[in-house]
Amino acid sequence: MLEPKQTDTYSVQQLILEKKSKKRWNIEKLIPKLLFLTAVISVLITIGIVLTLIFETFIFFEKVSIVEFLTGHKWLPFASTPSFGVMPLVVGTLKVTVIAAIVAVPIGLATAIFLSEYASEKTRRIIKPILEVLAGIPTIVYGFFALTFVTPVLRDIFPSLDMFNAISPGIVVGIMIMPMIASLSEDALVSVPKSIREGAYALGATKLETTIKVVLPAAMSGIVASIVLALSRAIGETMIVSVAGGSTPSMSMDVTNSIQTMTAYIVQVSTGDAGYGTTIYYSIYAVGMTLFVFTLIMNLLAQFISRKFREEY
Repeated sequence: MLEPKQTDTYSVQQLILEKKSKKRWNIEKLIPKLLFLTAVISVLITIGIVLTLIFETFIFFEKVSIVEFLTGHKWLPFASTPSFGVMPLVVGTLKVTVIAAIVAVPIGLATAIFLSEYASEKTRRIIKPILEVLAGIPTIVYGFFALTFVTPVLRDIFPSLDMFNAISPGIVVGIMIMPMIASLSEDALVSVPKSIREGAYALGATKLETTIKVVLPAAMSGIVASIVLALSRAIGETMIVSVAGGSTPSMSMDVTNSIQTMTAYIVQVSTGDAGYGTTIYYSIYAVGMTLFVFTLIMNLLAQFISRKFREEY
């Protein structure tokens, strides 16, 4: 048999390579378009949500004065003479958020410092998955944990505490957001170059002094941003406060009594307490817009802090 010429073999190989190259080129051109499409879809969804809130909120303000909504001190939408002052819902939301911050910030920051500065690699491998498990627990589970465990324990200590109160959901919301603060703060601390630590040690600083006086200030922008982002999640928490907080809007600063947050009210109305097209129905969009503004401000604040105080190494 005659063996194929070398030129024929080369031609076949060349065709295969050209075919593969063309296929690869088509994929390379397709991937950016798919990525751009997904980005556009996410932007359009965001715009759709915002526009829905705005349009429905305008319908509500056609029936209720915006001044009454923003400055009123009574939230009684189901009364015979309804009152739509959102401040009691805002106060209830802020009470839970403040308690959550008192719980989550010290514990989360201490955990981040321990993991980044003191823990061994073996200890870090044990603790990090536990934090991830805490972050992945459904909030409804946290809610029933607050109602069936935390509240009875608190009532044994404080007998005058109501079954529904602000302390119990505040503590559990703090537990829920603590892993976020710990994880993001640890990332900020780890990003501080080792040369800065070594310079502090060379000057005679102890481990604790280096951590508090050198590493923490250097990572402060990331730490503060993590705290702000975690608190914005606490403001928007729904199921924990719905289950354990109660449904009594109040302007009182007393944290031992039943409260109602903005998210808890939205849940209450969404479960069928108001008919479609009524003023009460449209009130959930006004409350939702208020909540949206709160979380938007918190997120913008976190981004501003990150950009303003970011250290360049």
